[in-house]
Amino acid sequence: MKLLVRNLARTTTEAQILSLFSEYGNVTECTLVLDKETGLSKGFAFVEIPDDKAATQALKALHHANIDDSKIRVKHAQN
Repeated sequence: MKLLVRNLARTTTEAQILSLFSEYGNVTECTLVLDKETGLSKGFAFVEIPDDKAATQALKALHHANIDDSKIRVKHAQN
C-alpha cells in the first residue's frame, strides 16, 4: 500500500521517515519529495508498505503524530 505523508517539517529527512514507518512493517520505498531548484524538502513524502495490515497500522498510528514539531498527516496515496 502506498501512503502519502504530508505536512512534514522542511528539516525532516528521508532516513527519519523510513525509520519511523519501518517500525510498522517492511518499507519497500520511501521518497521524500525535493524542490528541483533548491534541493530542499517540499514537505511531503511517499512510503510504500506492501503488507496492507502493517500499512493501515502505520497510517492509524502516525496520522496527526508530532514529528520535528510538525503534526504530520498520513493517508492513502492516489495511484
